[in-house]
Amino acid sequence: METRSDTRLIRPATRADIPAVLEVMEAAKGIMRASGNLHQWEGAYPEAGHIAADIARDGAFVLEEAGSVVGYFAFLPSPEPTYAHIYNGTWLDDTLPYHVIHRIASYPEVHGVFRDIMAWAFGRERNIRIDTHRDNAIMQHNILKSGFSYCGIILLESGDERLAYQRLTSAQ
Repeated sequence: METRSDTRLIRPATRADIPAVLEVMEAAKGIMRASGNLHQWEGAYPEAGHIAADIARDGAFVLEEAGSVVGYFAFLPSPEPTYAHIYNGTWLDDTLPYHVIHRIASYPEVHGVFRDIMAWAFGRERNIRIDTHRDNAIMQHNILKSGFSYCGIILLESGDERLAYQRLTSAQ
């Protein structure tokens, strides 16, 4: 399930990748804080346990460049429990199976990661949902630029709200 785009490789993450993934997550938190997103991924979140859970579900992926991990994302099949109820809107389609993309992270000097993830993901699934924090303007921009439609608000298990998006492509 490896995919290569120019010099970047997307491959399943392993437990051995967890320390490198956590370093990428810390760098991503720095990007968020510098852009005014002060409340997403607070404290230790995401931690090794979240990455290990993604790996156990065969949904953890790293982006590798020149043999080093430079990005991470989770690509998980439906259902996503926090997507069962959407407020102030509706899903584009609420009947088809879908995949969810969570925990996108990269180093600030690595560009095109979101684009590479979307190309990889839509090569595997035609119905994808994603969400982000209201203060994450960078992610909102990337999501909309990639053809997603804003659908409404979902609530995390903690009760925190997230802006929810969906994109459907024609049959593969």
